[in-house]
Amino acid sequence: MASDQTVVRTDPIELARRNWVAAGWPEAADGMAFVTSLVRVQQLLLGRIERVLRPHALTFARFEVLRLLAFSRNGVLPIGTIGERLQVHPASATNAVQRLEDAGLVARAANPADGRSVLVELTPAGRDLVERCTVLLNDEVFAALPVDAGELDAAFAALRTIRRSFDDV
Repeated sequence: MASDQTVVRTDPIELARRNWVAAGWPEAADGMAFVTSLVRVQQLLLGRIERVLRPHALTFARFEVLRLLAFSRNGVLPIGTIGERLQVHPASATNAVQRLEDAGLVARAANPADGRSVLVELTPAGRDLVERCTVLLNDEVFAALPVDAGELDAAFAALRTIRRSFDDV
């Protein structure tokens, strides 16, 4: 027999906020709730992104490398520039590029203008894959967020303010 009662879940982050206040930290409670919510939303979005990209053997980090190359003028960038623009450690950029190269999606070559740096070039297969995956991510993640444009603008502005306070922008 089915029950007519609806179960109302308590938001664990709201509960944590109340506990923060009760523990004597009311001045930090809103910040804790914001940071915890932000981290949780990141987990949820990355999960959705991974579900979209997994059938194409891509991670979000590798997708970002491909997308960055596709946005570049000639589909070619120095590996150092890739790391800087994606704000990742050089070793992370190198690892992502290596995996993309193993999959035939990019090619690496010595920079003829500077023998110390390495250029990464998007292959036709990489361009095709990143275009298809961009359409999927746009449809299933980026344009499907359950907030309106004004809320997105306000959230982006607030996050940019925080990033600036950490000298990230």
